[in-house]
Amino acid sequence: MDIRSQISMVFHLDKCIGCHTCSIACKNLWTDRKGAEYMWWNNVETKPGTGYPHKWEDQEEYKGGWVKIGKRVELRGAGKFRGLKNIFHNPHLPVLDDYYEPWTYKYDDLISSPEGNDQPTARPVSLVTGEHIEIKAGPNWDDDLSGSELYAKNDANFAALSKKEQEDMFNLERLVMMYLPRICNHCLNPACAAACPSGAIYKRGEDGVVLINQEQCRAWRMCVTACPYKKTFYNWHTGKSEKCILCYPRIEVGEIPACMHSCVGRIRYLGVLLYDAEKIEKLVHLEDDHLIEGQREAIVDPFDPKVIAAARANGIHDAMIEAAQKSPVYRWVKEWKLALPLHAEYRTLPMLFYVPPLLPIMGNVTEGTYNNKNQTYFTSIEQSRLPIKYLASLFGVGNEGLIRSVLKKLMAVRLHRRSIEVSDMTPEFAEGALREAGLTAREAEEIFKLTSLCTFVERFVIPASHREEAIEMTKMVLDHKGETGFGFLDGPERI
Repeated sequence: MDIRSQISMVFHLDKCIGCHTCSIACKNLWTDRKGAEYMWWNNVETKPGTGYPHKWEDQEEYKGGWVKIGKRVELRGAGKFRGLKNIFHNPHLPVLDDYYEPWTYKYDDLISSPEGNDQPTARPVSLVTGEHIEIKAGPNWDDDLSGSELYAKNDANFAALSKKEQEDMFNLERLVMMYLPRICNHCLNPACAAACPSGAIYKRGEDGVVLINQEQCRAWRMCVTACPYKKTFYNWHTGKSEKCILCYPRIEVGEIPACMHSCVGRIRYLGVLLYDAEKIEKLVHLEDDHLIEGQREAIVDPFDPKVIAAARANGIHDAMIEAAQKSPVYRWVKEWKLALPLHAEYRTLPMLFYVPPLLPIMGNVTEGTYNNKNQTYFTSIEQSRLPIKYLASLFGVGNEGLIRSVLKKLMAVRLHRRSIEVSDMTPEFAEGALREAGLTAREAEEIFKLTSLCTFVERFVIPASHREEAIEMTKMVLDHKGETGFGFLDGPERI
């Protein structure tokens, strides 16, 4: 066994309210700089929708991730040969219009305009050119527009649905939306790192955080193409690529990432996973419908004495092993099998997992009233307003059985708690639902508590760092003059 450690995340989508507080926290901390105005390392998308950048899931256009060709797995749009061919002109890069042109307003015009008969206005101006612009898009331009013809109907995941299923979704009584917050997945098999000709992208050995060495980056931008989630960005001012760093300076001193600290819905969980690196090569060669289960198998039990011994032999600190044993992410992903990766078919082995939402169902209405005979307060999950096929396209590599299993467990926990809190549901009914979902009453209580009643320290389990190492890291940053902090340049690099 080659046991390694990885800081991993779970986002519980049933709790996301789409407030974008996480996005603003990240923007204010990391990308409020020249050249980074259009970047949103953390963004929240409305689904169904096209996302940010526009239709990022369409890999026929953007050529991101890995693809299995026979017995080989190779980068879809980058790599040695494709990269060399496109090194001076890459046709698969998203352009600024695929994101949006960042803007501000000429607020000074509101107070400095000469006296006149008209009310002065603050016209929008581009943060890139400084010229007046007509605003046509934004980072969350299709926010809450899941019923729209322009955005929802252009969702790449609709390819899995029949034409009738797509049309049925836009009937008034079936309109629904969900929020999908996204950050860098800090993958086990990052395509961005494999595609970089300069070798500037690396995965930290101590915690698996994927970073870009700003001194080594030469702006080839192959990483932008290779990342299927489009979470690597090009800074047009400094000529460097940048991405989410999982707030590693905060983690090193025991603080959680800013996006997670500010989350209003408390949807985010952070913890350590131990995994067997020897399984990765075999794992990425699996067929699509086995990828998620294969990734689960690569995650190992942190209580297993053999795993602990192998981890120590690899130099993993006892504090990291202890954090893995307390990790809420392990429970969601491995123990309860409720959290799934986003688009695992890209074969990057993302380490950000999502608990799919138990979306509103089509109510059982008889003669204009809600029919609750035989305690059928919840109709079948098959009547979810978002089809199982759609959720499977997002989180199950098309495997509808995985989604049904998760939704049944979530529904069983809800029924279990209803039988306790509400007198009109018998315990026997809830017990039957738990048995069908493969859960015990104890597990249902643990899931409920970690979902609804968890404390701060239960949601975020950060391994202890040595203070002297954090101090040395701070000194290293301060010694780099002309930088805005932690390696990001304040302007174009002078060679």
